[in-house]
Amino acid sequence: MASCLRMDQLPSPPRVSPWLVLRATVWSLLFAGTVVGYVPWRFFGVWRAPIRFASPVHILGLAALVVGTYLMFACIREFARRGRGTPAPMDPPRELVVHGPYRYVRNPMYLGATLALIGELLLAFSPAFLGYAITWFVAVSLLVVAYEEPTLREKFGESYVRYTRRVRRWLPSFRRRDNDG
Repeated sequence: MASCLRMDQLPSPPRVSPWLVLRATVWSLLFAGTVVGYVPWRFFGVWRAPIRFASPVHILGLAALVVGTYLMFACIREFARRGRGTPAPMDPPRELVVHGPYRYVRNPMYLGATLALIGELLLAFSPAFLGYAITWFVAVSLLVVAYEEPTLREKFGESYVRYTRRVRRWLPSFRRRDNDG
């Protein structure tokens, strides 16, 4: 007879040290603050864009910005809690992170940044800003394929290979999945 675990019986993730939280926060502010914050606001006039709540495009832009930003921070939290590391290449997670947003898509942090950029683009459109957003996504895609995936495959072996078979790189899938990883 199979036994079922109740929610209060599930193992909780390990406690996160304040030092790890600080490292993850600093790296995240540098990454997200530059790509999604400083560059669009300084060079593409996002800070000057009037928000028109009567405009469906602006409402969609605000929603994309909020959801993208939330997704980035949810990923950073999972890196610290489950992976015991940060998004920084010099301080990566020690464990393969397959929980939270990573259950649905392999690169949710980059997807969140891209979604936030699309939101800002909808608020302050310019051809130059569109070029920046496209360049960002192409550069990240190349980084993922050429560096991150081979590095993760080497570090986590068969667990990562199984994960890549279940979870797509860019398009989220909300089908029920098992959590072996």
